[in-house]
Amino acid sequence: MTPRTIFACFMLGVAAMGASAKGKAPLSSSTQLIVVTTPGWDSVDGHMQRYERASVRDAWQPAGDVFAIVVGKHGLGWGAGVTPVAPPTSTGPIKKEGDGKSPAGVFQLGTAFGDAPTALNGTKLKYIELTPSIECVDDVSSAHYNRLVDRAKVASVDWHSSEHMRDTGEAYRLGIVVDHNGIAGPAAIPPVRGGGSCIFLHLWQGPGHGTAGCTAMAPANMETLLRWLDPARKPLLVQLTADEYARAKKSLKLP
Repeated sequence: MTPRTIFACFMLGVAAMGASAKGKAPLSSSTQLIVVTTPGWDSVDGHMQRYERASVRDAWQPAGDVFAIVVGKHGLGWGAGVTPVAPPTSTGPIKKEGDGKSPAGVFQLGTAFGDAPTALNGTKLKYIELTPSIECVDDVSSAHYNRLVDRAKVASVDWHSSEHMRDTGEAYRLGIVVDHNGIAGPAAIPPVRGGGSCIFLHLWQGPGHGTAGCTAMAPANMETLLRWLDPARKPLLVQLTADEYARAKKSLKLP
């Protein structure tokens, strides 16, 4: 299969994500937006800017200053989110399990997480404390693939590979789940096997230090993000190269 055919098949598995917004622009219901851009597909360093608007009829306005982030150690690759944004002419790579790339596209955000028993003061997202038994499953053969699970509460542990979240240290002291390749919870959408798993916003080691596939930032910026995000405002993450952002700006009605 060609990369483009793989992408087409990959997106069929998550097409339901945009079903509720059929006929509408993917950002039409959101009043909070996080925009991440990088200079190119292989770039590690990039920038994040928050945007907000009073209502869906208003124009997007910057919220706070632009700040530095890092993405995957191998850059970006087209991922699976609320809409397939990869144009047919794109030469960008397709994200796959274990490729060291962060997903490019438009994504919903899931739960916040951290080491503390309770969420950072001001956090509105649902929160998960990373107890020693919390793991993120990256075994493509597992029924729990691309899910945060509590090993102590699972009837049958069917995976051989996972991230032991609490053991990661500073990186996961604060974080947010990115709903890439499926959605957990009551409106669950199953992930596509091998499409990439365990994608988060989390704390960084500093500029130039790429991640395994997440987007990372300084602690102060993560704290600002956690206090700002409001699930009632249906926040979205837009993550693209600068060129792809420019191409998608009109069609997706980006700021």
